[in-house]
Amino acid sequence: MSNSYRLVMACEDRVGIVAAVSGFLAEHGGWILEASQHADAANGWFFMRYEILADSLPFDLDGFRTRFAPIGERFGMEWRIADAATPKRVVLMASRLDHCLSDLLHRWRSQEMVFDIPCVISNHEDLRDFVEWHGIPYHCVPVPQHDKQAAFAAVSKLVDGCDADTVVLARYMQILPPDLCTKYAGRVINIHHSFLPSFVGAKPYHKAFERGVKLIGATCHYVTEVLDAGPIIEQDVIRVAHDDTVDDLVRLGRDVEKSVLARGLRYHLEDRVLIHGNKTVVFD
Repeated sequence: MSNSYRLVMACEDRVGIVAAVSGFLAEHGGWILEASQHADAANGWFFMRYEILADSLPFDLDGFRTRFAPIGERFGMEWRIADAATPKRVVLMASRLDHCLSDLLHRWRSQEMVFDIPCVISNHEDLRDFVEWHGIPYHCVPVPQHDKQAAFAAVSKLVDGCDADTVVLARYMQILPPDLCTKYAGRVINIHHSFLPSFVGAKPYHKAFERGVKLIGATCHYVTEVLDAGPIIEQDVIRVAHDDTVDDLVRLGRDVEKSVLARGLRYHLEDRVLIHGNKTVVFD
């Protein structure tokens, strides 16, 4: 399969953006494999994602960045370009529940999703044998109530040491401190077991049961300082009935959690997600 580059950008909407970008690519013989665009009329912003055949260009990524920079400056773009052939490095974090972690490890092992896993971090020892069976380093960093700061400093050191592009909270049942949310803004993905903004925080299935809802869901979102309120990447729901117990809701919900997290992570890995304020544009 031929290699490709992924160019994503956002800027204030105005005439000439598409012509400038497409013209630049055409001038250098760039072959566009996929093109996605969105104009947000309410906020006056424009979003774009192009996938370009790498071999069709006469320069590498650094050369692209140098030559494209004047266009980015002219339109005040927030833009980036990535090599699709370079797998992103993803640190997975989980506590005791393994359904989301297991699903991602299966997709990684079968190469259904292509990314590198430098390590798994947990605040418990429960999943060590399972993770190490996959040949992945496992780091247990307990998070004691009396000294969470030291624990998260250790977590941050591990993430930095792995040179991680992304961190996935695959049912990691601890709240990241504000400084880490800021440090890794746009790089930490969480799966929350409810259809946000409903039932924020702990025990959402119990809250849903008490409320008597007919739909439960899961939400994949970026982590921010505000609990379960970051930009949403993906969501889905499943119908429940009046005779379903809390255990039924948990069982049904776990299937949704796995699929929503996998889709959300895939969109992120393929550079299909553009964050704007507390919302996202997802070119799926």
